[in-house]
Amino acid sequence: MNCERSKKTAKKVFFLPIQILAFDMNIKENIKTLIIKRPLKLDCGQIINDYPLAYETYGSLNENKDNAILVCHALTGDQFITGLNPVTKKEGWWSYAVGPNKSIDTNKYFVICANVIGGCMGSFGPSHINQKTKKIYGTDFPVITINDIVNAQINLLDHFEIKKLFSVVGGSMGGMQVLQFVSNFPERTKTAVPIACTSSHSAQNIAFNELGRQAITADHNWIDGKYSSKNTVPDKGLAVARMAAHITYLSKKGLQEKFGRKLQERDDLKFGFDADFQIESYLRYQGSVFVDRFDANSYLYITRAMDYFDLVKQFDGNLSNAFKDTKAKFFVISFTSDWLYPTQENKDIVIALNAIGANVGFVEIESDKGHDSFLLDVPDFLEALKNFLDKSYIE
Repeated sequence: MNCERSKKTAKKVFFLPIQILAFDMNIKENIKTLIIKRPLKLDCGQIINDYPLAYETYGSLNENKDNAILVCHALTGDQFITGLNPVTKKEGWWSYAVGPNKSIDTNKYFVICANVIGGCMGSFGPSHINQKTKKIYGTDFPVITINDIVNAQINLLDHFEIKKLFSVVGGSMGGMQVLQFVSNFPERTKTAVPIACTSSHSAQNIAFNELGRQAITADHNWIDGKYSSKNTVPDKGLAVARMAAHITYLSKKGLQEKFGRKLQERDDLKFGFDADFQIESYLRYQGSVFVDRFDANSYLYITRAMDYFDLVKQFDGNLSNAFKDTKAKFFVISFTSDWLYPTQENKDIVIALNAIGANVGFVEIESDKGHDSFLLDVPDFLEALKNFLDKSYIE
């Protein structure tokens, strides 16, 4: 890639072909990609530069450049928030919340979302070519952190010459990025909305992520992360990883009400190991479709970044110090049935903000849809998000 930025081309959007990918997603469309020339020292000690950051935008940036919202995606998300994803041909992952007249109103706000580094939708990740070896990185890709992800994304604000965001918003891993963003760049956003997240990954969540990683690396097609050179994919391991993770996104009540012990298109047990129950068939489907759109090595790297996230440790055990330099207005949102990032972990963030006299609001939304509530049609959540943003915008 020889597309370089200069002062004269600072406002230009680069459309660059995606480099060879290690998984068969057949990306043919061009994706908006910004080549970051500014060196970035990663937490692991390595330095990267001249790397691609893929992104998408929605709505229009106003003349004062004060209506921009940075949306941070979760583990398996990407930059295509709403509308038709041009790669997967599926609806964007947050179409319930983002769009004209929706919670994040694209008639009013300029919405930016970047594919995280380490990802597999165009940003610098393990499926890219190592320019030194001319081979796909695979597990030679440097280990990344949430801090690294956020420090890469700040380049988008500079690209659009946005001095201060109106808001930075995200759920789950996206919420971790919101917290890290405000900590790293306290003066660069007016408001912040961390949703269904935590300030440090719990032992339980590290355990779930490790289960997924072990499923991938145990697949004989993984080949120490070099599966692309053999033209294969650790699809079975990746599918199992997705199945295990997907269970954590739901709730016991929601699963029981939707599936219970219903059998899959039969009147009696088959006395075998096919999918007797509807829930089994559902999980197998979730695993199979995930393999078509996500890279196994990216799954390893991004889950590791989540596990390493510990904003409390970054500030020597005092979470309040992470936010002491910001005047941003916070709105923390949790869900009653979320056992992956339970309400108490969200309240810990609120307590830390209250301790320094920060402007913070909090709401716990009643929902039986589990952690995935922030991605689904939960009217109380969507209304609360819209009310906060719209009210804050006119203040």
